[in-house]
Amino acid sequence: MKRSFIISCVLVLMCCLLAACGANSNSGANTGADAAGNGESNAQKEVTIKLFQQKVEIAEQLKVLKAEYEKTHPGVKIEIESVLSSQYGTKLKAKLAANEMPDIFNNGGYSDMDVWADHLEDLTDQPWVSDAVDSAKAPMMKDGKLYGFPLSLEGSGLVYNKEMFAKAGITELPKTLSELEEASTKLKAQGFTPFVNDYASVWDLGITIFDSFMAKVPDTDKFIADLNSGAATFAGNDVFKGLPKYLDIAMKYGNANPLTTDYNTSMTLFATGQGAMIPAGNWIQPLIDKINPNIQAGLMPMPVSDDADFNKNAVFTSPTIWVVNKNSPVKEQAKEFLNWLVTSDIGKQYVAKEFKLVPAFKSIKADPADVGSIGDDLTKFSEEGNSLPMQASKMPEGLYTEIAQSMQKYVAGKSTPDQMLAEFQASWNKLKK
Repeated sequence: MKRSFIISCVLVLMCCLLAACGANSNSGANTGADAAGNGESNAQKEVTIKLFQQKVEIAEQLKVLKAEYEKTHPGVKIEIESVLSSQYGTKLKAKLAANEMPDIFNNGGYSDMDVWADHLEDLTDQPWVSDAVDSAKAPMMKDGKLYGFPLSLEGSGLVYNKEMFAKAGITELPKTLSELEEASTKLKAQGFTPFVNDYASVWDLGITIFDSFMAKVPDTDKFIADLNSGAATFAGNDVFKGLPKYLDIAMKYGNANPLTTDYNTSMTLFATGQGAMIPAGNWIQPLIDKINPNIQAGLMPMPVSDDADFNKNAVFTSPTIWVVNKNSPVKEQAKEFLNWLVTSDIGKQYVAKEFKLVPAFKSIKADPADVGSIGDDLTKFSEEGNSLPMQASKMPEGLYTEIAQSMQKYVAGKSTPDQMLAEFQASWNKLKK
């Protein structure tokens, strides 16, 4: 009996040992599974946000900002691609066709928003929305929802060299086309080239110049509707009758070879004092400051007629709009980055100080020393109520390219004013929806 008892104890002990080994084996297997699971989880946290944007003027600053963000957000990388505005639309469509859509990209709002509607994330619930300026949100509003992140407020017209104007004895900025020619004569008499014309770029012709005229048409929305219905024409519009006159002045007093002068060349010409005026906006401040940190540049409205009161408004808009791709697997991380950009101290510093942009957010104050002399002038236009909304994003898709081509023909002497405006009309009729 004693022997049986001992055998029983041994058997029980062996069972316990086997059970323990099995438990340890299972525990090891579970630990391995957990480790694998954690590895997968960690791998999933390693994400890359692809930002495709058209402000080449802030490309270098964005690279530094990216490093700042990645430093405080481990596991998140930002891949930035910057291209010229004139190439942006074509390259974005190519990315769509190749199934390589970015996570954050630019959009102009209005008709451009409609074109990309299937790819836009609803941002209405984001924490920064109430802080954004209403006029900056307007282009991206649809059925009460907001689909865009307005980074900055920008204005365009004629950017001018304040020192050159002073040396030429120009004490008051020209408010009419006649005064613009008179100022050009004074600048030329001092040995200055009055205008820098970069007419190789369809952007400056088809957007900056064309929109300066379109924005000053009384009741622009009605004019656009009438163009669509056939009730109005460019040739019959008093504002657009001034466009050939402006181009004539710019060509007469401009740089050599304007049709082969591209954007980067024009920035160098203006920043180095080889031209006193250039059709542009406050977005060029970082570029010209980099070339010539001592340049004193200002912004004035582009005259479109000989009516001084009619010409007092600068074009004012918020074209730097970023949107989030609603089909992106990292859209939540993309939204977190945008929120950080306008709520963190570092992000705010970059928006106003490093990018030299006029912020589209009420809580980000623009110091004249930060936004530059052009941005300071723009802020004054806004505060005085002398501003108008940009209309480019309301135009039919592809219009600005054809408009620019018609203007290139005109400045090359290959068409008349009437023919140019007739070509505008033909392009509109072809591209309107």
